[in-house]
Order: sequence, then C-alpha cells, then structure tokens
Amino acid sequence: MRYKGLIITLTVIVSVLCAYFLFFTYVSRGVQDKAVAYATRNGQLDENKRQHYLDSVWRAPVFGNYTYSDMINENFMNLYRLQLDTVFDQKTIMTWKGRSHNVKTGLDYFINSKQTIGVMMNGNYSANNFRSFSGTDISYKPTNEYVKRLIADNTNQSTRDQSNFNINYRYADTLGRSLNIDADYGMFRIRSDQMQPNFYFDPFGSPTDTRIYNMVSPTDIDIYSAKADYEQNYKKGRLSLGGKTSYVNSVNDFKRYNVDQGIKDLDRDRSNDFKYTENINAGYINYSRPIKKITLQLGFRVEQTVAKGISHGQKYNGNDYTGYDSSFNRNYVNLFPSAAMSFAKGPNNQFNVTYSRRIDRPSYQDLNPFEFKLDEYTYMKGNTELTPQYTNSFGISHTYKYKLTTSLNYSHVIDVFTQLIDTAEKSKSFISKKNLATQDIASVNVSYPLQLGWFTSFANLNMYYSHYKANFGTGRTIDLDVYAYNLFMQNSARLGKGWTAEVGGWYSSPSIWQGTFKTKAIWSVDAGVQKALFKGKGNVKMSVSDVFQTMRWSGYSDFAGQILNSNGGWESRQFKVNFTYRFGNIQVKAARQRKTSLDDESQRVGGDGGSASPGR
Repeated sequence: MRYKGLIITLTVIVSVLCAYFLFFTYVSRGVQDKAVAYATRNGQLDENKRQHYLDSVWRAPVFGNYTYSDMINENFMNLYRLQLDTVFDQKTIMTWKGRSHNVKTGLDYFINSKQTIGVMMNGNYSANNFRSFSGTDISYKPTNEYVKRLIADNTNQSTRDQSNFNINYRYADTLGRSLNIDADYGMFRIRSDQMQPNFYFDPFGSPTDTRIYNMVSPTDIDIYSAKADYEQNYKKGRLSLGGKTSYVNSVNDFKRYNVDQGIKDLDRDRSNDFKYTENINAGYINYSRPIKKITLQLGFRVEQTVAKGISHGQKYNGNDYTGYDSSFNRNYVNLFPSAAMSFAKGPNNQFNVTYSRRIDRPSYQDLNPFEFKLDEYTYMKGNTELTPQYTNSFGISHTYKYKLTTSLNYSHVIDVFTQLIDTAEKSKSFISKKNLATQDIASVNVSYPLQLGWFTSFANLNMYYSHYKANFGTGRTIDLDVYAYNLFMQNSARLGKGWTAEVGGWYSSPSIWQGTFKTKAIWSVDAGVQKALFKGKGNVKMSVSDVFQTMRWSGYSDFAGQILNSNGGWESRQFKVNFTYRFGNIQVKAARQRKTSLDDESQRVGGDGGSASPGR
C-alpha cells in the first residue's frame, strides 16, 4: 500500500441564518406586513400596536448550520514484541475512509426582555470504512529461528448516528437574578462489522493455515437529562445553585463468528450481550464574595450514582453450552468541594489559590465488551469492570502585569484510567482500559503573550513530574515516574490588506503514556496564511500542518512478561484550504451560544473501537 502525505480539504460552512432560513423569514414577514396593513386600514390596529406586532416577528430567529466532511487518512504502526520465547515483528498500514454530515438547527423565541424559550437539534451522521494490512514475522528467540509469517488484511465497516434534542428556558432580570432550565434527549446508534482474516505461511512462503473471524457489534445508547441553574446577588456576593438528573441506557450486542469457506459459525464462548444503565442525580451550591481586596469562592456538589450492568452469554461445559449471567450493581454518593481565593498585591501582581475534587467517568463504549482485532495475536477489547477516577487538585498562580502567568499545580488521581498493554494465552497481546491505583502529578506552568504592533506571539512552558502506581499481581506491578516538559509557541503577523500569517509549533519531551509506555520526544511546526474577503464576510485560509513531518511516535514497554518496542505515525503533514462565508444580515440577532444538560454525557459516548497510539 502507498502512504499519502497530502490532503486537500475544502470546507464550506453555511452558518447563522443561512439562505433558506432568510428566505423563509422574508416571506413570513412579507405576508404579515400585508395582514397588519389591512388590519390598520380597517381600524383594528393603531400604529403602536402595528409596530409591536411587526417587531414580534423577529423575536423568533431561526438558526442553522450544516457541515459535510469526506476524508481519507493513512496511518502506519510497527510493533516489535517479545513474549516469553517468541518474537512477533509486526508492520501495519491502516486506512480510514469516512463521510460525515453535521447539522445544527433551532429557534429562540424572545418572550420579552427577560424571558427566552429555545429549541435546538444537532446531529452527526457518519459512515466509515477502516482497512488494515499487517504482516507479522514470528520467530523463536533462543535460536533466532524463523517460524512462520502471518498476513492479516482486515476491513471494518461502521456507522455512527447521533441526534440530540434540547428545549431551554432562560429568565434574566436587571437585578442580577437568572434561571436556566434545560431538558435533553440524546440518541446514539453505532454499528460495526469487522472481517478479520489470518493467513499463515511457512518460512518458504507456502500457506499452512487460515483462520477468519467476523465481529459484529451494534450499540444503542439513549440519554435523558434535565438541569436547572439559578443565580442571584446575595449579601454583597453571588449565589449560584442548581440540580441535574440524567439517565443512560446502553445496549451492546457482541457477536463473534468463525468463518470457514464463507459460512459463519457463531462462537458462543466469545459472544455476549451487555446492558448498562446509569442514573445520576446531582445538586450544587456556589457562593463568591469580595472581602476587601480578596475574592473568595466556595462550592459544594453532591452526586448520587446508581449504575447496573449485566452480561448474558454462554459457556461450553464439555458436553453442551449453558447460559450465564454476570452483573454488578453500584449505588454510591460522592461529595465534591471546591474553593478559590484571588487577591492583588499592587497593580502588577495578581494571585489565585484553588482546590477542587472531581470525578471522571469511563466512556460507555469502554464499558462495552467489544473486541477489535489487528490480527489473531493483537487486539483491543472493552472492560465492563471499569470504574470512575477521582482527582484532588491544588493550584497557586501568579500573574505579573496582566501578562506573565506562573502556576504551580499538584493532582492526586485515584483509580486513574489507562490503556494497558496486557498479555493473554501465552502469545497474545491486547489493549484494554483499566484502573491503576494512583497517579501523582506536580507541575510548573509559565505562559507569556507578546504584542508588538502588527506582531503577536504566545509562549507556554509546562514542566511536570508524574508517578504511576498499580499492582495487578505477581509480575504485573507498575511503579514508574518521569520528569518531562512540553513547550508551545504561536506567532501571528498582520501583513496588511487583510492578509495574516501564522507560524506555530510544539515540543514534547520523553514521557510516560498510559502508565506503562515510555515514549520518546516528539515535535511539530505548523504554518499558514489567511485573507479576509468580501468586506469581512468571507475568509480563505491556507495552511500546512507538521511542515517537517516530525510527528512520529515511538516508545518502549515492559509489563506482564511482554517487552514491546513500537513506533508509528499518520498523515500529519497536510495542506488545507478552508473557506468560510457569512450569509445574511449580520445585524440580525445571532443564536445564543449555550450549553445543554447533555454535554457531559455526550462526551462519554466516545471510544469507537479503533486503534490507539501514544501519538494520537
């Protein structure tokens, strides 16, 4: 297969009040103008009522946005793996082809100056075709004897349809009181059909064996959520309180088939279905108040989680298959306090001190017992036993002359998520999300913006120490630490006549990825120019990402009796052309920019069963 290093992408976004909605609104107003004029002539409306009626037409602006994407991307990955006395030298090229449609539309009705009702729908509908071609040379390490070669030419066809619906009410008065209520429904339908053939050859190239698997894994996720947030001024401060409830129903059906001469036979030992339900109820209160030169903020959030998972499957007992059920029930309450203090020491020095405790829950797809194979010896799978991770964070920051910012941070993470590279059945390797015991991170961050007339620059340096610990049994312990740093810089120059040039880059020192994988340094530089067109309504941008094509990851892992050296990369150097144009009257009130009660849950849908690497 060939490796393509050039992608040209043209994106046209028709944003707020696109032509269709403008036409619709124009016709509506024209009809109502005539109706109101007729009523006025007949004495049914005076001039003030007439103007009020006409103005009401514009209280319900319709907004819409549509984006279409069609892309092809190639990755490569090399794995040199020593497990017990066997060496697996695998080289893989992966190709993604995908098309997606993104749509967002809605309506905001402004009841009066204080109250607004809005409805909104957004969706993403994609179809993807994944193909990987890998060749693995297998040898016996003690004698370096070449044993056999494995060729795997895989295909995976998948679809992912997401539809979110929201209704919102907002009240805000001139006294500082506000009330925001959201009700949401999210529907996610994910389908995956992977054909995974394995062809074995002896050292002389003659075929010796063929094993073909077919994995079919549909997933249906439905999310219901509602929240309310209230704010008001209270005793020289600001009081905020609110609550949220959400319910998730995730149904996953994993079927693995053995394929022989085109005939599929269900592997009942390795097939199952998994249903997961989750109900979260939360309430919070925050209060902030300035006291002389100090501003204090205190917050408290309480969450109750009720989760249930149940797996159905079959196991062979020597004579026949018998069904089994494996389930878990979790019902727990967590408290999440937060505090912040900010103060100034003179006009040039601002200080902030913060503390927070937070929870991060696993994605619903990581809880799905899927299996995604590169070949018979290398695969990914889900973990139904994954639990949330908890983080306690402390921070102190100082800003000098509103520009130079320095911060010190420390975080202690319990049950931290990691993609662990583990072993199975003596010769197989798999990646699965698991919980490590702890991770400790201490960091120093320095950032500085610079502006000199036509030239602007921003630089950020983050230096940190990270320590991972876990114990999964004999020979499966983790106790790794690293001192590392990341550097980022972005520069922009106005060249006149609407032209702007940008150059940016970043560098990441050797570090630890996912608790066990020691990575080498990686860096990249991007550059581009853009031009404003059509009196600011249009903009064209041309850019090149990873100019020197240096985004190539590599690293080393030694865990559970497996030594792994790996490296890889993707089509990181890309030439992009992006054109945007704003249609319609820019004086018309734009759609409100707001979050919904579904945002947190939607982010947890991720994890599409694809490959993972330290560089992505």
